[in-house]
Formats: sequence, structure tokens, C-alpha cells
Amino acid sequence: MPSADELKARIEAALPGSTAEVEDWTGGGDHFRATVVAPQFAGLSRIAQHRLVYDVFGAEVGGPIHALALKTRPPE
Repeated sequence: MPSADELKARIEAALPGSTAEVEDWTGGGDHFRATVVAPQFAGLSRIAQHRLVYDVFGAEVGGPIHALALKTRPPE
């Protein structure tokens, strides 16, 4: 099972310049909530922003990562 810290590190590695705050939403290690700020999000729709984050994890979302709730935005 991935940890919140592992998800944070993977998001920040995949999206250079990003910052991610990830928490284990239920304490069970499979439902997470993340807030991600990344320069790659500039000009993208919210759906496209979320897709960039979900692509970091591929098939793990819906598997070991049962749920990943996202808030995303470009830097201000």
C-alpha cells in the first residue's frame, strides 16, 4: 500500500516545480486527498489538470489507490 508521503513524492517528481499536500483520508491507506499546485496546470481545464495527476499513478487508481480526491491549480 502506498503512503501519503510516497504519493506526494511521486506527484512532485512527475510534475517538476509542483507542490503537493497529500493526506490519507480514511486512515486505511487506500483513500487519499491531495492538493496540487503545478505550473503545468496553467491554461488547462480542471479535468485536464486532474488527468495529469491521475496519469502519474495509472492503473493504481482504482486498485491499491482506491480513491484519490484532487484539488488542483496553477501557481498564483
